[in-house]
Amino acid sequence: MSGGLERFSINQMTVKQLTLPELVAACGELGVTQVGLWREPVQEYGLEAAAKLVRDAGLTVTTLCRGGFLTAIEPGERSRALADNRRAVDEAATLGTDTLVLVSGGLPAGSKDLHGARERIADALAELGPYAAECGVRLAIEPLHPMYAADRCVVSTLAQALDLAERFPAQQVGVTVDTYHIWWDDQAPAQIARAGASGRIHTFQLADWTTPLPEGVLTGRGQLGDGAIDMREWLGYVEAAGYTGAVEVELFNDGLWARDGREVLRETAERFVAHVTG
Repeated sequence: MSGGLERFSINQMTVKQLTLPELVAACGELGVTQVGLWREPVQEYGLEAAAKLVRDAGLTVTTLCRGGFLTAIEPGERSRALADNRRAVDEAATLGTDTLVLVSGGLPAGSKDLHGARERIADALAELGPYAAECGVRLAIEPLHPMYAADRCVVSTLAQALDLAERFPAQQVGVTVDTYHIWWDDQAPAQIARAGASGRIHTFQLADWTTPLPEGVLTGRGQLGDGAIDMREWLGYVEAAGYTGAVEVELFNDGLWARDGREVLRETAERFVAHVTG
């Protein structure tokens, strides 16, 4: 199958039960030409080997997930975070992707200072942005749903992400538009237009919102078409803002992970055509 999949990218986390070679083989069988990769399985397989594997298969790596976690106060912890993010940039460049997705980090233990945490992200971007640009990699700040603000990401809206990104050149820092995290925000369409006007939509990701949310919340991303989000509407917003890049499906879902990964990939591709491009 290939019709309607020209812009489809499968994020590795959606089918994390597949090894990297299995994922590459399944993409070849289905005519999927784009993948978003995650650092941990790439490191486990070997960075250079992973880069060769996807390159030899003719796959385009649309993003690497993830850098970030830049809110620490303690100097040693901040230094380690910056070093890890430089490594992430190097990994992205080796894999041939121009986009590193950033999950910014939550509040440090004992802190209640959201403003201070966001300013520390800006301080880190001032160091990381120029380094990434030298490597041909853009940093894409991903706002996460407010339920993650305390422990995972103090950047909760596209407006907040853009307020950070716009301090830096667009070729250094932009944003990730992920339906799962922003679909509830009635200001998000205007912020997508704002991001597009300055060339800062660096990646567009899809996941549906289903209820009830599972315990722990993190693995509640629904398969396309199973929840409350109008995928075509959101595709329309980013296209109207000038975005013409890949559309990456990133699902954290225990039910999907318990199934055969090849079947999940096929289903996800079919749902993409049915609910996004069809």
